[in-house]
Amino acid sequence: MIQAFQRCTAASLHRLGHLTIQRFNGLTAQRLLAWGALLLPVLASGQLLPPGMNSVQSVSGQFVATGPAPSAPPTFLPGAATNARLVRLEPALLSVSAERIKQSLRRELGIAPSAPWQGKIFLILHPAQSLDEDITILSQPFLNGWNYRVQLPDVVSQTRFLRAMTGVLLLELANRTATGGRQAEIPAWLTDGLSTQLSGAGLPEIVLSAPARLVNGLPQYRTVATQRGLDPLADTRRVLRDQVALTFAQLSWPTDAQLTGGDGGVYRASAQLFVSELLGLKNGPAHVRAMLAALPDCYNWQTAFQTAFREYFPRPLDVEKWWALEIVSFAARDPGPRWTPPVSREKLDEILSVPVEVWTASNALPSQMEVSLQAVIRNFDPPQQTAILQTKLRDLEWVQLRMAAPLAVLTAEYRRALASYLGQGQENRRPPRSKHPTPQRTGAPATLKKLDALDARRQAVESSIKADVRGR
Repeated sequence: MIQAFQRCTAASLHRLGHLTIQRFNGLTAQRLLAWGALLLPVLASGQLLPPGMNSVQSVSGQFVATGPAPSAPPTFLPGAATNARLVRLEPALLSVSAERIKQSLRRELGIAPSAPWQGKIFLILHPAQSLDEDITILSQPFLNGWNYRVQLPDVVSQTRFLRAMTGVLLLELANRTATGGRQAEIPAWLTDGLSTQLSGAGLPEIVLSAPARLVNGLPQYRTVATQRGLDPLADTRRVLRDQVALTFAQLSWPTDAQLTGGDGGVYRASAQLFVSELLGLKNGPAHVRAMLAALPDCYNWQTAFQTAFREYFPRPLDVEKWWALEIVSFAARDPGPRWTPPVSREKLDEILSVPVEVWTASNALPSQMEVSLQAVIRNFDPPQQTAILQTKLRDLEWVQLRMAAPLAVLTAEYRRALASYLGQGQENRRPPRSKHPTPQRTGAPATLKKLDALDARRQAVESSIKADVRGR
């Protein structure tokens, strides 16, 4: 658990006194602490800026964007002028973009556009040194609440920019109830899910970019926008057609690769779908707002989530079950094209095997191997069994919609066998009028026998698929 928490660097908080630093990928806290402690009070008090720096206040007064005067794109950043996924930031346009992102986020959370803000947000630009620079948020309590400083490069990807702005706006909402210098811990899935939702929600001109080049002596501006009327989950559908959405536990503890998009976008797609389904619940936006308000009083966001959504998820296991059903329902609404028989065979083989580490000696390194579901049932402790088989059951439910005809029936039967063993089979439930409708589990011997028979059938089907491929 400790290692998993340490991996979640995008939501890590470092404290010294009353200053809190939130890193979006990992600059050194000591260096940023010195900058924040010196510059943030100066900005808050309205003192003069160094020469060559521009400062613009947004229309609502919540944002103050500060940075050097606009200049040509750096020549040492290849692709900065032509890459449509990058935005060039300068104070005037940045202040407008910040206001538009705030209003878009308020619409998602059901907050009135005219609702007052509380925390001042200072947006500090510096010349970009690379195309993957970190964005850092510093938080500091003042007499009337919290103020925030967002340090960001003037050339940045739209994804990273939206994520940072969403993160600081969520902090501002949550910290309104914070007391005693302790601020909220925003879960990464909420920040990523909402920022991805804003990016795909068909909101025009949400991010304004500085001119990338001159055309006939006139600056040519670029607006990063999406068309209205499109499905905001279109990209998520594309990503999750060939990948299984992450479980709630995986969303709760993302790895560095997932946070930076190194997983092919599966984490961000899963986070967007999860947040979208939460907001789609009855009074969903109100529950999310209640969660944000409860965060400062909780030592972890899981407690705040459980408190805010207790109406739907009385127990932690309930959210896992609900999410598994939502994934299957999402895939059913748009399953996409079916896989070919060879691809279906590979996917089913992958799901039915369990990777494990084996130690042959106490002082030897572990070796990797794969075991069958039968081995899990025979040799693993009940808690380990349940965790593994629940994941496999969910994966089988998802891929069944994409399987080629010869393997779709087998996939359904594997799923029913595991559901029956776990006590989730509908055919094993007592009649609805029963006073105690407790599901009955199929015993291990009967389940092992059923899985062995299915494996034999699967081998026969796979042999025929291989023969067809060779005969073409």
